[in-house]
Amino acid sequence: MKIRVLGAYGAEGLGQRPTSFLVNDRILIDAGTVGGALTMPEQTHIEHALITHSHLDHVAGLAFLTETLAFSETRVPLTVASLEPVVNALRASVFNNVTWPDFAQIPPDAPVMKYRTLVEDAEQRVGDAWVTPVPVNHTVPTTGFIVHDGGTGFIFSGDTGPTEALWKAARGLRGLRAAFVECAFPNRMAKLAEVARHMTPDLLRRELDKLPPDLPVWIYHIKPQFYDEIVDELSRVDAGHIIVLEQDKTYTL
Repeated sequence: MKIRVLGAYGAEGLGQRPTSFLVNDRILIDAGTVGGALTMPEQTHIEHALITHSHLDHVAGLAFLTETLAFSETRVPLTVASLEPVVNALRASVFNNVTWPDFAQIPPDAPVMKYRTLVEDAEQRVGDAWVTPVPVNHTVPTTGFIVHDGGTGFIFSGDTGPTEALWKAARGLRGLRAAFVECAFPNRMAKLAEVARHMTPDLLRRELDKLPPDLPVWIYHIKPQFYDEIVDELSRVDAGHIIVLEQDKTYTL
């Protein structure tokens, strides 16, 4: 599996783009940024978008992607997939003809996008991958994903504080090569992290025992203003297994 990091951060900074990953050139996982990292021809190859939750740093790029696709003569319909509460939030709060046009309805003869409601805790085919959505612990309905192609796979945490079900669902699965885990705040902001339901390095340390043993942990969603501080704290957690993902880099599992 080929995973391209379009955006690795938990907010937008100068040269720092919000969370978005492209799997095998066809499947987005979150869409905080798309057009800022891909050419227009590359955008038209995207067929599916797995969305963890409705916060702007995970869907802003989806809005601009749909507009780009609307003017493309070579596009295929973009399937936006998640659990029902996330799909409903996108319908009501983003693609509602107030915040942004409802591209699930336009153009009427061939809408740019369509929604797909995924079944919680069940493995489903999405493009060339198998996907299991598992709810995690955030301030709005949010899902993590377990993604594999039949041979290799990974866990994607979504935005979450300490959680249980996702790690439990992944235990015992064969072929897992990495766990993508968010870490938004430094340890000194533990109270905010608890309220906002995000990770700090200290919280991540406690999560490691819940993960499948010896699984590499790939960190994303660091807030840009705390980047150096968080990276330093992460280096003291488990330097052998923790990797901070690099934006614009492609990783192969």
